[in-house]
Amino acid sequence: MEPKTTMESARPGLLRATRLAFVVPGYAISAWAPLIPHVQAQIGLNAGQLGMALLALGAGSMTTMPIAGGLVGRFGCRRLFAGAGYAVALILPLLALAPSVWLLAAALFALGISLGLLSCARNLHGIHTERTLGRRLMSGFHGFYSLGCIFGAGTMSVLMGSGVAPAIAILLVSLAILIGVTLSTPYITDERNASGPAFARPRGIVLLIGLLCFVIFMAEGSVLDWSALLLSDHFHLDAARAGLGYVAFAITMTAGRLMGDRLVRRLGDRIMLGLGPLIAVLGFWIAILPIHWTLAVAGFALVGAGLANIVPLLYSAVGRQTVMPQNLALAAAGSIGFAGVLTGPVAIGFMAQWSSLSAAFVILSVLVLLAAYQAPRTTPRG
Repeated sequence: MEPKTTMESARPGLLRATRLAFVVPGYAISAWAPLIPHVQAQIGLNAGQLGMALLALGAGSMTTMPIAGGLVGRFGCRRLFAGAGYAVALILPLLALAPSVWLLAAALFALGISLGLLSCARNLHGIHTERTLGRRLMSGFHGFYSLGCIFGAGTMSVLMGSGVAPAIAILLVSLAILIGVTLSTPYITDERNASGPAFARPRGIVLLIGLLCFVIFMAEGSVLDWSALLLSDHFHLDAARAGLGYVAFAITMTAGRLMGDRLVRRLGDRIMLGLGPLIAVLGFWIAILPIHWTLAVAGFALVGAGLANIVPLLYSAVGRQTVMPQNLALAAAGSIGFAGVLTGPVAIGFMAQWSSLSAAFVILSVLVLLAAYQAPRTTPRG
């Protein structure tokens, strides 16, 4: 009876620690965004130089994510999570102090590596927590990641708006990250599979999950980068109102993820995986109608609600498949998915130049529609 009691008493701590493990990377990456104008002015970068430097962040993550599963197998989630989390906390203040574009790019590349490792470790631990507690929890975990994004950007904005020097503000954020990593690390799973390869080519259901993640991440990244331009082109809105499309998207996505686990328990994975993309497609079609800007904002809100739980459910599906080891499968699927974040907005730009931004969003909606057909196949019936 004693081991069972110990396990029961540990469960609330495991759930809180896992939620905190998802808050930390969201808090970290979003804290960087308000710092960008300061860094640009401090170094004297033009838009092109800044854009090239920012590419280093994605390049760092893309370099690391394919081998992150092998590293987890060798060292375990706990060590990888702690090492990557502490590295993030140490790198962030360097961004505010970088004296040149090359050092800034190097620091962003290192930050991308650390965030890539952190992402793999926290998602694998999320799968472990679902299995340990016997509950569907991944949507809620990703909801806490979204809350971390809100808190991180909000913390930096409030501190800098209150007159705190940017370097001090980001140092305070790093301190909060250190505390978060330290509190959650003891509960992170230490499972490992040292005998596995460093990287395995995705196959079967894992390849399908990766391609679906690619489409969903592509849609999310495109809303972030292009929704404001669509609103300003159609309705000639100023910058403040043009950004409301993404604000609505982010709010409904966060709320949808926080409610997602209850919806999954009520409706089931297959219905959620089929219905969510259909809601997103409807949102895209409403958003591109040049009727009124408030209707377009409502359309982007529907996109956020529809896409909210797709990736968390796909990651949960990785934990149930038996084609590949979980650590390698998640790294492979995550790598394909993350490529959608990087290439999607660029592809939308090319399509918009070739035709129009509205046409580009229509093509994107067709891809999401295909995801609505294929996504339920990642989960068995019953």
